[in-house]
Amino acid sequence: MKRIVRLTNDGSSTIAIPEKGITYHSKAGAIGESTHVFIEAGLQHFVTTTNNTTLAIFDMGFGTGLNALLTLQYARHRQVNIQYTAIELYPITATEAHQLNYGEQLQMVDEFLKLHQSNWQDTIFIDDYFSLTKINQSVLDFSTNQQFNIIYYDAFAPNDAPELWTKEVFEKLYTMLLPNGILVTYCSKGDVKRLMKAVGFKVERLKGYADKWHMLRGRKG
Repeated sequence: MKRIVRLTNDGSSTIAIPEKGITYHSKAGAIGESTHVFIEAGLQHFVTTTNNTTLAIFDMGFGTGLNALLTLQYARHRQVNIQYTAIELYPITATEAHQLNYGEQLQMVDEFLKLHQSNWQDTIFIDDYFSLTKINQSVLDFSTNQQFNIIYYDAFAPNDAPELWTKEVFEKLYTMLLPNGILVTYCSKGDVKRLMKAVGFKVERLKGYADKWHMLRGRKG
């Protein structure tokens, strides 16, 4: 499937798959959406409510690398030590990564390129506060003994990838979280909220980004 880079309304770029009508981020703003959903409702919320300064994050999936770059920026500014693990079944190409403008927008050009140039399956220290492990695999096949404080669940929408929004997947995600760990996702569908509750999450419906009414945050009790 052909992927193209296009601008969103906040001036940051995203990747689109025209034949499927899919974009990797909100058309209202790539940086805006990722900041709202994953940094503010996820990372910042967790750090400020737990005072944790060393944590592990699991990102499903790595995609454009925007979530990782924003997390690196937060870690550096707040001096929080983060072990970041991201999986991605279909990595973008080096050409596509160079066409994305996140590095320029966030004044982190070198860091953004380093995220994409780091070897898959290896743990790379981007700086003193942030290490990255990228894994070229589907969440359906992924297995780990590590547990995480935060999960960024950034899979394609349920209508586009229903196999990633099943009870079996969320049971796996629940076991991957440490006690009081959280999962955040842009998705707010009633079916997703119900299955998260069914596997044990305490679920909050929060204000979504831009014109999207809601998003979800689940906590492991």
